[in-house]
Amino acid sequence: MTEQRSPWAVPDTQTVIESVRSESAPPSPTRPITSEPGGAARVASGYASGRVSRLGTPPIGPPPDAINSGPDDDDDPVRRNQRIMKWLGGGAVLIVAIGLIVILVSVLTNNATTPGGLFNRHAQGPSDTRPELARRCPPPSIPPDNPNRGDSEVPPGPRTVDSESGISYKEFGSPWRPLQENWHELGELKITYRIGQDFITEPNYDSNGNNYHATILSGHVPAAVNDGMVLDLHCVGDQIAADVRISFYPKGNQLEQIEAKDLTLGGRPARLLKFRLHFSQPGLRAKSELVSIALVDLGKPDAAILYVSIPDTHRQYDHVADEAPASIRPA
Repeated sequence: MTEQRSPWAVPDTQTVIESVRSESAPPSPTRPITSEPGGAARVASGYASGRVSRLGTPPIGPPPDAINSGPDDDDDPVRRNQRIMKWLGGGAVLIVAIGLIVILVSVLTNNATTPGGLFNRHAQGPSDTRPELARRCPPPSIPPDNPNRGDSEVPPGPRTVDSESGISYKEFGSPWRPLQENWHELGELKITYRIGQDFITEPNYDSNGNNYHATILSGHVPAAVNDGMVLDLHCVGDQIAADVRISFYPKGNQLEQIEAKDLTLGGRPARLLKFRLHFSQPGLRAKSELVSIALVDLGKPDAAILYVSIPDTHRQYDHVADEAPASIRPA
């Protein structure tokens, strides 16, 4: 006998029927559902069909939008700080990369070897402020050995004292007179002689009314730097002799060397140069001049100088070129 099944029993399916009603129409009475042959369901006329919302077994667990994704990163200070550190680290790497690219481009374009290039901008060193003689005559590596200490006793008689240069020397009588004006070298050393004696040997010898003189002049010149106390008197003497020739004598003069020696004056190392300069100048009777230059190392950066010149028109005073240097003593 065939089992009678309810028209609501449908195998392996679950049918959920929800009523649908119009917003504007009043709810309709429920229509009965009748079964037809073959198991199909039929809704009676005069009734609306319901909406099928789900078929099959409902999923297990919460809906996808209900899954917890964890705490918000903006509310987590640890993650926020980590993110900031990553940004900073990335920026530093970018800056380093840009710097390396600039350097590479500079090298490849020969910018490093061209004037004004990236690597050719060297700081300017300080200018050389040493005195001229200190540049030309650096101190000797081995101090000179001068066993002859000489006579430190001051000779009797009148003396000329040059306290600025640090020396004194014999004072001579007439026609010698105290120096009336400063004598300036016109060469590169620019030495000024302020103390000494002179007399006129030829007045108004040129169209400018200049006078020619015999002279005994003392001065000093910086020959070392700061606390340098040892002077290269050989080099200093040669430089001063060359400067004297440029400053005080006609161009084209010829030098006749007479003497060049080391000695001790008043117990101090000294250097003596003696020579005759030959020259010719229109209007000037003198054709040569005897010159003595004595340099004294007083143990300070400046060298003391005594310069003596005797024109050949007054050879009777040639002895002064020997006596004046020999009388030098520290003041």
